[in-house]
Amino acid sequence: MDWQTWVLFVTTVFFLSATPGPNMLLALSHGIRFGPRKAVATGIGTIAALMILMVVSVTGLGALLAASETAFSVVKWCGVAYLLFLGVKTWRAPGMVDTSEAEAADGVPPKPMAAWKLGAQAFLVCFSNPKAIVFFVALFPQFLETAQPLTGQVAILAVTFAVCEFLWIMTYATGGGRLVPLLKRAGFGRLVNRLSGGMLIGAGALLAVARRM
Repeated sequence: MDWQTWVLFVTTVFFLSATPGPNMLLALSHGIRFGPRKAVATGIGTIAALMILMVVSVTGLGALLAASETAFSVVKWCGVAYLLFLGVKTWRAPGMVDTSEAEAADGVPPKPMAAWKLGAQAFLVCFSNPKAIVFFVALFPQFLETAQPLTGQVAILAVTFAVCEFLWIMTYATGGGRLVPLLKRAGFGRLVNRLSGGMLIGAGALLAVARRM
């Protein structure tokens, strides 16, 4: 792969990854509720799912999913249901308070959310989005040189996409984390979970209206 093709791919993916779809809205939600450090697990879970989806897209299964309206719909609505479940659960969670306040109330500090659970949520949200597979099926061939060995080219594209996606995930999570102090100082601490839950419900709505390319 020549460097001009790679630069064009990086530029394309950089702006496409910035789009606030389900992955980015989940990262923003996790950043608000758990902070950017915990959201690293969100990025890892998302990238793990994306890597699997990339493999699926280049083995021919992606083309099958892209061509099958039924398969696309089944995967899509599973993803919508899971996002709505997370959104409602987050919306109904107790209002966010400082650890010191929680200990003063009952003497027991709140149990933190395990990082692996955040990663698992991100993995499921990403993996249940059939639009990602269709996207890879449509995007990757545009940057492959068929006269050259394909394995190395696909690996370069996959790693490049993963790096861009992870950087944007952390950007969204960091932005979400910076909102929390502002909300607390303004006396809107109870709205943190509502805001996070609303974003996840919105992500579910975005996925619900997604169509095959």
